[in-house]
Amino acid sequence: MLETKDILETINMIDNENLDVRTITMGISLLDCIDEDIDKASTKVYDKVCRYAQDLVKTGEDIEKEYGIPIINKRISVTPIGMVAAPCQSKNVVKFAKALDKAAHTLGVNFIGGYSALVQKGFSSGDYALIESIPEALATTDLVCSSVNIGSTKAGLNMDAVRMMGKAVKEAAVLTADRDCIGAAKLVVFCNAPEDNPFMAGAFHGVGEADCVINVGVSGPGVVRAVLAKEGKGKTTDEIADMIKKTAFKITRMGQLVAKEASKRLCVPFGIVDLSLAPTPAVGDSVAYILEEMGLESCGCHGTTAALALLNDAVKKGGVMASSHVGGLSGAFIPVSEDAGMINAATNGYLDITKLECMTAVCSVGLDMIVVPGETTPETISAIIADEAAIGMVNSKTTAVRLIPAIGKKAGEELNFGGLLGKGPVMPLRKGDASEFINRGGRLPAPLQALKN
Repeated sequence: MLETKDILETINMIDNENLDVRTITMGISLLDCIDEDIDKASTKVYDKVCRYAQDLVKTGEDIEKEYGIPIINKRISVTPIGMVAAPCQSKNVVKFAKALDKAAHTLGVNFIGGYSALVQKGFSSGDYALIESIPEALATTDLVCSSVNIGSTKAGLNMDAVRMMGKAVKEAAVLTADRDCIGAAKLVVFCNAPEDNPFMAGAFHGVGEADCVINVGVSGPGVVRAVLAKEGKGKTTDEIADMIKKTAFKITRMGQLVAKEASKRLCVPFGIVDLSLAPTPAVGDSVAYILEEMGLESCGCHGTTAALALLNDAVKKGGVMASSHVGGLSGAFIPVSEDAGMINAATNGYLDITKLECMTAVCSVGLDMIVVPGETTPETISAIIADEAAIGMVNSKTTAVRLIPAIGKKAGEELNFGGLLGKGPVMPLRKGDASEFINRGGRLPAPLQALKN
């Protein structure tokens, strides 16, 4: 039985501490939509997505009203389109992006992810065409998100794909320069990409998943910060860890409730709850402010990586006890433009891309929503991708890169997306040219720890 104080505590978290379910994401397999005729395949994709997700938005809104729990986004993820496009005789893969965008608009969802390719060990016949089409696809659609997995601990890094993705990121920014380079904000490059991630822009429906599932992503950095502010003074680090674990448990229980309820009402299997603390630009709803509440003068100063490691570990340990199935990314996100504390730290000179790279060794994702100068070359972007992917490959963890080259802007200026994507200072990059290294191509071999069989 729930005690009155627990109910009141949850109400306070929702009303005053920005607690929410960040997303209900329906994953849909498109493997039965494959056809040699790209027009027929695109029509099948549109029809199946609309058929399966026709009640997704209404169900989310109904649960919000009945339980009083904010559900910020209703989203869809699909089988990587690189697979669906493989047998098509026409390689005009953008047709799939337009079919997905049309379906997303029809259904009223916030985003649809899965314009993706899995090329960690090499390219299939549809992958080249898809990667080359990404900039056009993101520039000509509103709600489509794209991701490419270019490496894994088991396979190593596909350096040819790394080179291609640097070009894709830059071109996506150029083609959407009149819209604050939003194309690049909808594109993420992964190493060790999870197949059940409900968060955009990296969500896709893995081939090992059921035909259709419901995945839920929770969020609550404001809640964790509030607990530390009220009860953390004078506590030791292990006591702080216990406080975060208990809070993560409560947050995740709410996510499990929403996931189970959505699953039942939509008659779709429950997949996972993603425990990630996903920040927003709202005041107080910040991972950086949690780290500062632990005793740092500012996120980015010495001690930040250790504090983030504590936070990430405690969130996982507390959350995993609260849900029957935990998956996705699960931990703490550190997107610069979406986190008010990160924005302040970067603007005031405490946080640079080198420190962020260090932090990604212990957090859930990687270099996320970082605005870089518009003059940054594709080869430099590829080099940043390679560095981050190497961290994930060697440490057997997911890492990702979502860079936004701010076309026409230099370091110290600002790019403002508005809404959930927030705003970001244009961050300077390190000097030097890695073009010769990037243009070598080939594969960066898998580390020795990949040989676990």
